[in-house]
Amino acid sequence: MTPESLRALIQSGETLDVEFKGEEHGQFSDPDLVEAVVCLANRPGSEPGWLLIGVEDDGRVTGARPRHEGGRTDPLRVQALIANRTRPALTTRVEIVTLEGQGLIAIEIPASQAPVGTTEGRYLRRALGGRGKPECLPFHYHEMLAHQADRGLLDYSALVMPEARWEDLDPLEFERFRRSIRESKGLGDQTLLDLPDLELAKALGAVEANHTAQAVRVLGLLLFGKETALRRFLPTYEAAFQQLSGIQVEVNEFFRFPLVRLMDELMARFRARYREDELMVGMLRVGV
Repeated sequence: MTPESLRALIQSGETLDVEFKGEEHGQFSDPDLVEAVVCLANRPGSEPGWLLIGVEDDGRVTGARPRHEGGRTDPLRVQALIANRTRPALTTRVEIVTLEGQGLIAIEIPASQAPVGTTEGRYLRRALGGRGKPECLPFHYHEMLAHQADRGLLDYSALVMPEARWEDLDPLEFERFRRSIRESKGLGDQTLLDLPDLELAKALGAVEANHTAQAVRVLGLLLFGKETALRRFLPTYEAAFQQLSGIQVEVNEFFRFPLVRLMDELMARFRARYREDELMVGMLRVGV
């Protein structure tokens, strides 16, 4: 990390990949440092993240306080601290960079493929908070599954929902799915149309079945689940349609429908709000 690169990072401000920790009013403790590293490791994207110690939240460079004896900071010991206090152990790169006459600690943190926590069991993730700014938020179990799915490590839709039953799926949604194939102008798989409901669900990987449904997967609930089943088994599943006029909310609707029905509902709302203006181009009227 060169001083020029560090200055460019600071001028860009805090982002999902960059966090400032100032020590103007007191030293940033080791446990807090480890939690900040864990937070940046559990973030979206694949680019390296940076924890900059000695930079205040407003971007002022105030310098990092010495962390070890002799009034100095040993980068290798900071790296060892992080590796020893994270699970799975994180390999980071720590540098001391001088900028504006102040020594800063720059910690480069790789984006972890698997969720990372502290040895005390604290799991945090980097995300936009309620104020619209990057923050460290609690990393819940369902978010860990989504985190792994985003990186191709886990197909969340293939997970079995142990308590879900075949009766939690709606026959009307199977018909809606077949209708979407018929209306797809040849793009859908026509061989699915003649399959009974169970065989159709099995062909899509929505259930585990051998003559009878033995287990329902998340995909089965997302495609064919009754609304009550979706609320029960996938409580965080929700879609919203919002229409704004400036900053004034005119429409604010929330849905917990299966995916095919959800697409129908949302597209109907978009189509109802399409507007066309005519422009004169020479002698022609053109609808936009």
